[in-house]
Amino acid sequence: MTRGYDTFVKCTRTVRILVLVAVEQVLLCAPRGFCAGVEMAIKALSWMVRAFEPPVYCYHEIVHNKRVVERFVAQGVVFVNDIDDVPPGRPIMLSAHGSAPEVVAAAKERGSYVVDAVCPLVTKVHHEVKTRADKGFRIIYVGHDGHEEAIGTMAVAPASISRVETVAEVEALPDFDQPTALLAQTTLSHRDWSSVAEAARARFPDLWQPGRSDLCFATTNRQSALTAIASRCDAVVVIGSANSSNTKALASLASEAGCARVLRVDGPQELPTDLDGVIGVTAGASAAEDVVAAVIAHLAPTNGVDEIRITDEDEYFPPPRSLRELMTTIDVVATLGLGGSLANRPKLDDRHIDASEVLVHLSR
Repeated sequence: MTRGYDTFVKCTRTVRILVLVAVEQVLLCAPRGFCAGVEMAIKALSWMVRAFEPPVYCYHEIVHNKRVVERFVAQGVVFVNDIDDVPPGRPIMLSAHGSAPEVVAAAKERGSYVVDAVCPLVTKVHHEVKTRADKGFRIIYVGHDGHEEAIGTMAVAPASISRVETVAEVEALPDFDQPTALLAQTTLSHRDWSSVAEAARARFPDLWQPGRSDLCFATTNRQSALTAIASRCDAVVVIGSANSSNTKALASLASEAGCARVLRVDGPQELPTDLDGVIGVTAGASAAEDVVAAVIAHLAPTNGVDEIRITDEDEYFPPPRSLRELMTTIDVVATLGLGGSLANRPKLDDRHIDASEVLVHLSR
């Protein structure tokens, strides 16, 4: 899925005199950037912005990315950490990280129109928590303290769940009288997960685990792509925000994989001026592709960009049905109001619209 990088690299060479870095080549990871869950959430909130007069409210940041959040704030979206901060009767979006059941209920009671943009992979873990708790299991949940996904997941069955993050915390767990199950925050790295999971299995030999891993396939793919290039790079640039769990995991992984210099940046303005040699570039699952392009344009590699692809991702999570139906209704009304033909109007086809492009057009 190369996006015209050869062309834009040729263009950047003409302005190289303005760039202070001396980068020879960029090794560009693929897959990178937006995952299917982030794509869905961004499209959903963009539709909310188009469908309702501002302000539209969103419970927690829609995704953990500073630039994405700033773009929506500029369009009149207000991000809140408490549903009580939403004026009654306003439209509400719930973030991709998943919300506690009581938060979902409070939003539906308070908002005029509520869309839950939770990632389906997080929904899967919520379902596993509820099912195991209802069957009398004690759930050992591997997740980061204070992370919004972990908070929302633990709230599904708070009396039945113990959160751990390290091997030491697993070893400190009491001996449970009931059967045990092991579940995980979807954005954990394999490094964070594997040692803790191994310790849990050793401590509780009859431990139940789901047939399919809770870890997000997109997180795994981005880490595998980075592992493939890290040892070949003089420096690695990881694009994404500091509060993004998967972005921080990528930065840590690059160091462990053998790269001497690793930089996490929100955009090209944060790049240092002394980069040289071969630079690896990747992006966390909530970082937009136009920022990746801007970073590479700033680096202006003299020998171009080599995209290293380890797999293709074709997963697609459609926006919630209620929102799709609303947008279809608005489209029908607008078509009729303008005297158009319903039979000839273009069909809603969000699958083939890139969320990065949606953000760019939203700002215009």
